[in-house]
Amino acid sequence: MRSSLASVTVILNELQQAANQLDEDELGHLAEAVSSAGRVFVAGAGRSGLMMRAFAMRLMHMGLDVYVVGETVTRSLGKEDLLLIGSGSGETRSLVPMAEKARGLGARVGALTLLPGSTIGLLADFVVKLPGAPKEQADHEASTVQPMGSLFEQMLLLVCDSVILKLMEQHELSGIAMYGNHANLE
Repeated sequence: MRSSLASVTVILNELQQAANQLDEDELGHLAEAVSSAGRVFVAGAGRSGLMMRAFAMRLMHMGLDVYVVGETVTRSLGKEDLLLIGSGSGETRSLVPMAEKARGLGARVGALTLLPGSTIGLLADFVVKLPGAPKEQADHEASTVQPMGSLFEQMLLLVCDSVILKLMEQHELSGIAMYGNHANLE
């Protein structure tokens, strides 16, 4: 049986191998799309949705106008806006109609997914392909020791955090400056 510390090391090694598979141009395109958007909307389901919510929170800390689709305070999407969808499969039933609707409204759509050729990937204006294994794939053990979509979800969070760092640098923001937008009613 592997110790907990050994498991952490295995996970970190998987993340390093996955990070080496990322496309720098795709990450740059994502940062540019966020930076040039009127407003940013994020969506995802399950654990992927949690990672997208974390991304929205950091964008809010930067002072950007950002919304999580489905929240009661989410505004209407418009032509100058960007919808970012995090979906490993790119086929999540609740997310496909969002991408279709956003396209119909003239907004840009970005997909963060394992499968650029998926329905959401094909609807998107741009795709960031993330490494990992689809949670439904029976033989995913060949690429990760982690259960289901864990590697994808971890990479989703790391990629989003790396985009935050790039945007912070571009906008000359520090973590201390961003803290001014942190919730203060807690």
